[in-house]
Amino acid sequence: MTDTIGIAGDRIRSIVERIEQVDEEIKALMEAKKEIFAEAKGEGLDVKILKEIIRLRKLDQDARDEHETLLDVYMRAMDAPAPKPEAIAA
Repeated sequence: MTDTIGIAGDRIRSIVERIEQVDEEIKALMEAKKEIFAEAKGEGLDVKILKEIIRLRKLDQDARDEHETLLDVYMRAMDAPAPKPEAIAA
């Protein structure tokens, strides 16, 4: 038999139950979020774009500006013609 002297069983139970309650709340919130995205999709909105907007809104303005600048630079680099290899002198 294990010695439980000094272990506050009621306190442990309380913490575990609180964590379980938070897990249930998170589950309910995730389901609500899923329903909102389904509603948006039903109204013809692009869910991927909405998620991108939400992600960008979490960034501060400087980080958002940097992201947009890099995205623009990379897109332009991909669209630019590849440099021609220099002719080898014989």
